[in-house]
Amino acid sequence: MIIGVPKEIKIQEYRVAIMPAGVLELVRAGHEVLVEKGAGLGSGFADQEYLQCGAEIVSAEQTWAAQLVIKVKEPLSSEYHYLQGQIIFTFLHLAGVEKELTYRLIKSGTTAIAYETLKDQQGGLPILAPMSAIAGNMAALVGSYYLAKFNQGNGMQLGMVLTKRHGKVLVIGDGVVGFHAARTLNSMGANVFLAGLCRDKVGQQLSGGLEGVEYLYTEEAIIARHCLDADLVIGAVLKTGQKAPHVVTEGMVKTMGKGTVVVDVSIDQGGCVETSKATTHDKPVYIKYGVTHYCVANMPGAYPRSSTIALCSVSLAYIQLLAEKGLDWFLQQDQGAVNVYKSKVVNEKVALSLKL
Repeated sequence: MIIGVPKEIKIQEYRVAIMPAGVLELVRAGHEVLVEKGAGLGSGFADQEYLQCGAEIVSAEQTWAAQLVIKVKEPLSSEYHYLQGQIIFTFLHLAGVEKELTYRLIKSGTTAIAYETLKDQQGGLPILAPMSAIAGNMAALVGSYYLAKFNQGNGMQLGMVLTKRHGKVLVIGDGVVGFHAARTLNSMGANVFLAGLCRDKVGQQLSGGLEGVEYLYTEEAIIARHCLDADLVIGAVLKTGQKAPHVVTEGMVKTMGKGTVVVDVSIDQGGCVETSKATTHDKPVYIKYGVTHYCVANMPGAYPRSSTIALCSVSLAYIQLLAEKGLDWFLQQDQGAVNVYKSKVVNEKVALSLKL
């Protein structure tokens, strides 16, 4: 199979869909890999490394003309004309991006397979998980940074000062993002409250760094009460393939203190905070009702080296399966990864979210 690897063009997105070592594996299996010039530079992989592993360095047009196109982020409007019936394998987040992308995928006959809805036999999300982990760690760091007074924050440092914890954080969502955010903030020494729907799961994780974190059941009244005095609120709600529900309402944001911070990691799926709107790494925040909102839609792109290594360590196996066994076999095994096929939205949850 001919596999194309375009360079990511989203603002300050430096990840790449495959590392040179992955190219070597595919080439050894008899596949042809076309990598766009400079595609790996942001993650620290030079064109020469790809050449040494058997790739061809080509133009964007040539990578998109491949049978299978592997990316990191969804195609942007300037790339829509490249959609011509190939297979594309990437993070799509169709419920959270402009609907025009879905229409273009349908019209072009492109088969769209989404990293974020691909499930393993245990029902987990293996390709999404490492990016969620990095985003969770990062949410703790950027949230703390924007609380600084020079960032118009309230001046509360989240951390242990001698023997006393300082700052209150509400993390909403007890999945991979929420766990990593809570663990990082707990280790820093903040007062952490983790709201979720599965206390037993969190209980099993207490030995992993959540000792001292207070668990809350996600209910509107509970969330509203803890927003009142939280310095930082992290939204980490995921409904696979669907638009994120607004668990933090505009009214709740209005009650938060001036200079407090919201980090909405769910923004890829539309955001779980009602006042959230997608931002970019070059303009990551805005202030509404005195509350700083950080809503960058590709947070792991800020750490491309770590993110690319973590992503490719999982995604390569599925790329190999697609290339070796073909789309028909993949469709038989699929548990929701295929979002668009034969000009129809075939993932039910995505279809319902888009009203298609």
